[in-house]
Amino acid sequence: MTDQALDTPRREPAILRALKSIALMRESVVGMIGFALVLFWVLVAIFADFLAPYLPNAQDVTMIYAAPGSVASNGGTYLLGADDLGRDILSRIIHGARRVLTYAPLATFCAYLVGVPMGLAAGYRRGWIDDVLSFIANIILSFPVLVLYVIVISTFGASAVNIVIAVTFASAPGIFRIVRGLTLDLRTREYVFAAETRGESPWYIMLVEILPNARGPLIVDVCLRVGYVIITIGVLGFLGLGLPPPDPDWGGMINETRSMAMIFPWMAVFPCIAISSLVLGFNLLADGLREVSLRD
Repeated sequence: MTDQALDTPRREPAILRALKSIALMRESVVGMIGFALVLFWVLVAIFADFLAPYLPNAQDVTMIYAAPGSVASNGGTYLLGADDLGRDILSRIIHGARRVLTYAPLATFCAYLVGVPMGLAAGYRRGWIDDVLSFIANIILSFPVLVLYVIVISTFGASAVNIVIAVTFASAPGIFRIVRGLTLDLRTREYVFAAETRGESPWYIMLVEILPNARGPLIVDVCLRVGYVIITIGVLGFLGLGLPPPDPDWGGMINETRSMAMIFPWMAVFPCIAISSLVLGFNLLADGLREVSLRD
């Protein structure tokens, strides 16, 4: 093997790669729309205390079932109406964004912490490690995802921590399959052989040589998966298994008002729009990142 083959290819600095990706993202209309939607809700979550006209759990019995645009006795306006307890829907949606954008990325991050090392080990080491991990992943993936969520949360109780655990347990096998497939392809590259020839440890090769070169598909999957987790949190909240009240989350808001939603539709429609717009933003952002990865 020549000295050139033994040399690890030079990598561009991370800042330079990030700047190139941002420049290419500007050429993707779909990606920029998705980025704008996600950025909007992120800013709403960060500045929720300043943007919300009322406290999320403040009740005004004179405004129960108030229609959008109703004016309260104190002169304040309920722009999106009020719910069955007289709470301002706009304020609850704004504060609900903070909870959703805290726990959805956190749960996704925890799922990647479990799934990525498993996929790297199975794809690079192969043998019995691959057989055992693939067997476990296939068993978990054979169950409907929503059933797994309900089983875990019904067993351990509805809480933010248990939602993170449930998402990690159900999502890690899918991440494992993606990382394993990428690793099987990348393990045959010359820079991996060069690292092996230098005597690098297996985990060094997996984390330094293989994982950074798999970042493109994984970043796209992260965006899509965060959207899926947002939907999951909403569905669990609708089933009464989501984030505990009284602090608002969008799925819980729909669940609390669904009995009167046909008569007072704004109580359920606006939280649904919030969920849909945020998930759409992550999906469009993923499409834009996919375009960037194909051009890069």
